[in-house]
Amino acid sequence: MVAALMSLNALAIDLMLPAMGAVASDLDVSNPNDQQLIVVAYVLGFGFPQLVFGPLADRFGRRPVVTFALVGYTIAGFACMAAPTFELLLAMRFIHGIFASGCRVVSTTLVRDLFAGRSMAKVMSLVMTVFMVVPILAPALGQGILLVAPWQWCFGVLGIAGVAMLVWTHLRLPETLPVERRRPLSVSATAGAYASVLTSRPTFGYMLASGTIFGALFAFLAASEQVFREVFGKADTFALWFAGVALVLAGANFTNSRLVTRFGMRRLSHLALVAFTLMAGLLLGLTHIMGENLWLFYPLFTLCFALFGLIGANFNALAMEPLGRVAGTASAAYGFATTTVSAFLGGMIGRAYDGTTLPLMLGFVGLGFGCLVIVTITERGRLFQGR
Repeated sequence: MVAALMSLNALAIDLMLPAMGAVASDLDVSNPNDQQLIVVAYVLGFGFPQLVFGPLADRFGRRPVVTFALVGYTIAGFACMAAPTFELLLAMRFIHGIFASGCRVVSTTLVRDLFAGRSMAKVMSLVMTVFMVVPILAPALGQGILLVAPWQWCFGVLGIAGVAMLVWTHLRLPETLPVERRRPLSVSATAGAYASVLTSRPTFGYMLASGTIFGALFAFLAASEQVFREVFGKADTFALWFAGVALVLAGANFTNSRLVTRFGMRRLSHLALVAFTLMAGLLLGLTHIMGENLWLFYPLFTLCFALFGLIGANFNALAMEPLGRVAGTASAAYGFATTTVSAFLGGMIGRAYDGTTLPLMLGFVGLGFGCLVIVTITERGRLFQGR
């Protein structure tokens, strides 16, 4: 159920990737790069509202908040389907992201309510493994929808998914926050909870590090359709190439769930981060020297994402571990920071697309190096140590 709640977010992004060109054409979008705003508007809406949903989940419990979020997610999905202009579609996508953020906050909070430390990293890795099935299937599903229906039904499917999750959580989701552990909803209490997030060195440091490295994911999501269609001429099989990357990422998350209890979150994620940065630099250099070549780009690029899969769940657990008493608020702050920072950085990299993969890979190198600097400062220079 946690994986499915998180997957609503991935579904809302990945399902329409094959339809972005059709949306841009049908709604008279003049700048080809503006089609990326369909993703960017959603992600921007997804960021800030998490800061509201977190304290609400700590005050009223997890069930009422996720029910409210799912109702809004469902309505927004159908509203996107009916949008008559590109500007109105972007506005509805922004609202869609707002309600999806509530689902994300509660899903992560549920895991922290029940697990901590390496156990949380293991569970989050398993959740992410299931979660990554959505990027594998969603573009193919979107392409299948386009074969039998107009692009509007890509958004209609999101509304249907919201209804399904609303029924499932209503019937099966237990309340994981007892009444005696609920926090008052006041300015002072909320400010105090967020202050504890900002003053916890591991939480704040890994929150920023996650936001930085996740910019690579959002950059790929924003530019992937253009890269495979324009650079490599694979528009008809885009969903398959995209699914291959997602499959590797899912496998890496599953591998992390097996390795993290043995090697620890820090050692595993720090090694993966260094290797990610070096691999991205290698691909950048080879592409600059040899030119664009799908059979060079794709294996090395998927290997980058395999290494990425050993980072995300571990950084999440390292950030959340110190703050179990305010799990909802901590989850909200973590989600807001990572989403906002990664959307901004990923959006900038995606907008730099110039008909080659070089801006994308240069962005990956910069994000990897920046993330490594943040982690080094957070750990006071002691990388690869601790649990």
